[in-house]
Amino acid sequence: MHTRQSLELRQQQQLALTPQLQQSIRFLQLSAQDLEMEVAQALQENPLLERDEEYDTDAGVGVAQEPVKGQEDRWLMSHAPGRAQSDGDEEAERPEAELPFTFRDHLLEQLNLTRAGARDRGLVTVLIDELDDHGYLPTPLEDILAVLPPELNVETDELTMALRLLQSFDPPGVGAQSLSECLLLQLRPDRLSSSINAEVVECAREIARHHLPVLATGNLNKLREILGVPMDTLRAAHAVLLKLEPRPARNWAGQTADYVTPEVIVRKTRRGWVADLNPAVVPRVRINAVYEQLLAQTQVTPELQAQLQQAQGLVKSVNQRFVTIMRVAQAIVDQQIEYFEKGVTAMRPMVLRDIAQQLGLHESTISRATKQKYAQTPWGVIELKQFFSSGLQTEDGEATSATAVRSLIAKLVSEEPPHKPLSDNKIAQQLAQQGVVIARRTVAKYREAAGIEPAIMRKARALQKN
Repeated sequence: MHTRQSLELRQQQQLALTPQLQQSIRFLQLSAQDLEMEVAQALQENPLLERDEEYDTDAGVGVAQEPVKGQEDRWLMSHAPGRAQSDGDEEAERPEAELPFTFRDHLLEQLNLTRAGARDRGLVTVLIDELDDHGYLPTPLEDILAVLPPELNVETDELTMALRLLQSFDPPGVGAQSLSECLLLQLRPDRLSSSINAEVVECAREIARHHLPVLATGNLNKLREILGVPMDTLRAAHAVLLKLEPRPARNWAGQTADYVTPEVIVRKTRRGWVADLNPAVVPRVRINAVYEQLLAQTQVTPELQAQLQQAQGLVKSVNQRFVTIMRVAQAIVDQQIEYFEKGVTAMRPMVLRDIAQQLGLHESTISRATKQKYAQTPWGVIELKQFFSSGLQTEDGEATSATAVRSLIAKLVSEEPPHKPLSDNKIAQQLAQQGVVIARRTVAKYREAAGIEPAIMRKARALQKN
């Protein structure tokens, strides 16, 4: 028996996983902080790389500076898909780096817009630094006064006036020293709609001022007897109070911004919602123009040639990372307009495949481009991957995202009476009344994912506070 041997040629396309491609993939999945560390290490190891100072016009000793790859890449980055262009839009020209990334910066920005003198601004800054994560001032003014340098001769009245100035800032309720004061600050006439009945507002103020413990029991009949007002007025006042924010800094970037820097800033312009690159996170690195020109004119050793290729590859990989992130971010913004307009409860269901198909990219690329990448939005700093979640059907046949449902659960828990928290079953019932029908065990899963303790634990903590 003879075996016939033959040769057969086949054409096949295969993507080679070159070192350059491996670096691009790795850079895409890095957080902004990790990328900066990678670039810092490359700067130490490769003498051909240098920091690119924004206003550096020194081209070197006797050598005219020509456009180099790093400059071309920066131009490409600034014109990447999804990047706002200047087309006469004044808002689009506003430098993103000056936007406040932290709650503290937001307050300081408002302080700088006041006519307060240097001394008063200094005192307000001291108070801002004393605020806790919720926007409250937990330290008594007497204690703050005691630690100020004696030579400043700060009077109690001065510090009190500084606090009043801080409490006039946005968000309403900031600088409050108690929940009662926080609510009362939000019930000021200039912070309420003129359409609200004056009797209802006064009732709400009286409850916030003296009767929050009774309100927490949920016994409105008892509260009505104490206040001597009609039940309709009491219910309306209760509704007003429920719309107030007990934690002024809750929806702000806050501590998230202390640990992460948003790579994307989403804002509304005359052309709609736009995702802009935050220049603060872009590593300013380039190939030294003098070295690059000298190497192009003379023969170099293999070692120097390898370093030049590595430097060019790094600049290209950094650029490609941000181009991809901006494409993905703008596609997400286009799909989630309702979220930016109305908040997290309006987030629509979306999966990686939706954006991958729209951009002609692989789902794994979308996953890498959204993991540990954060966006500054009107509703705070959010990781891009949080825009992806499965859909749940509502009673009217529309779909809502799992993220939106988690937000609804968190809202219900935040509004529950402290000593009578909602069980998972009760939460499921209240969601059903809003048109979102899910099982009790699904509520439990989403509640745990949101970091919310079971009802029995929440009740125990409420009792401990008393």
